[in-house]
Amino acid sequence: MASSLRASCIFLLSLTALLTITSAATLNVISFGAKSDGRTDSTQSFLKAWASACSSVQAATIFVPRGRYLIKAAVFRGPCKNRITVQIDGTLVAPDDYWGLGNSGYWLLFIQVNRLSVIGGTLDAKGAGFWACRTSGRNCPVGARSITFNWVNDGVISGLTSINSQLMHVVVNSCKNVKVQNVRIVAPDLSPNTDGIHVRGSTGVTISGSSIQTGDDCVSIGPGTRNLWMEKINCGPGHGVSIGSLGRDFNEDGVQNVTLTNSVFSGSDNGLRIKSWARPTTAFVSNIKFQNIIMKNVENPIIIDQNYCPDNRGCPRQTSGVKIDQVIYQNIQGTSATPVAVIFDCSPSNPCRGIKLRDIKLTYLNRKAQSLCKNIGGTAAGVITPESCL
Repeated sequence: MASSLRASCIFLLSLTALLTITSAATLNVISFGAKSDGRTDSTQSFLKAWASACSSVQAATIFVPRGRYLIKAAVFRGPCKNRITVQIDGTLVAPDDYWGLGNSGYWLLFIQVNRLSVIGGTLDAKGAGFWACRTSGRNCPVGARSITFNWVNDGVISGLTSINSQLMHVVVNSCKNVKVQNVRIVAPDLSPNTDGIHVRGSTGVTISGSSIQTGDDCVSIGPGTRNLWMEKINCGPGHGVSIGSLGRDFNEDGVQNVTLTNSVFSGSDNGLRIKSWARPTTAFVSNIKFQNIIMKNVENPIIIDQNYCPDNRGCPRQTSGVKIDQVIYQNIQGTSATPVAVIFDCSPSNPCRGIKLRDIKLTYLNRKAQSLCKNIGGTAAGVITPESCL
């Protein structure tokens, strides 16, 4: 009997310990003092929940219930002891006063964290006041990116909605193996610098199943990006999917092994764009593939612009040093909003090489569109409309 009682006690203690560990692994921000009224500053409550999750030896979930939570600029820093999931069922809102995010350049920053997932929820950055400040020429803060992954490895952003970011909505910087999937990004078409997703200095990023309507690039791809896969993206309004601008600095890394497939552009300023400054640089673009793309009334469906020189400052009378080679455009169909649907304006000092067109069908007002080529070499195969100028 004594031995049976001892066994029962051990079992109950083990069960209690297991339940304690399990409950400790799910951290409700309400338990840390967060308020879901959209008015009470809950920043410290979120940071306390993060500190607890980060120090947990068990995989932890930070749970944000339904409601609206006012959050100021916050840094969620690692390294952490185990996997962390941030499950957002509610909406995180920025302060009404755009100065409330300060001059840090970020709103929600996750840095030096491995095995991090941010799932669901809405981010409402209330960017309209900041945009108005910028267009008025008044003294303004630098602006904030809504959610940033810096030095995050094996990360996921899934099912997130981002509304009216002051600047870029989602930033993936210096990361490895990050998936951005099923996100929805919305900002007015005239909102400045509100790129949907920006990838820079990262390897093994996947972007899929996402809808992006914004005032700048739907996806912008910066220096040092390698092995980027994008699929099933709906872009527009916006400035398209852009590699670049590259070559702003002389010592700059390149972009290579990028694929965009099975995507739709609707009413965007650009479709598939590669853009570089007209100045010397070590940057390059290599092994790019755009395939199975539909264009709907897009101003520049296919464009390489190596003469980017905003306001003619810092680059007049220079040429781009960015070397562009091995770019494939395959099965690109639809309508252009301008007569010239294909523009290859490459550098006279570093002409584009290895450009391949296959099965391009782009029209303008139910008529043949035009193409323009400068300083380019490549091949064309299949049905090519507009007629190839390679």
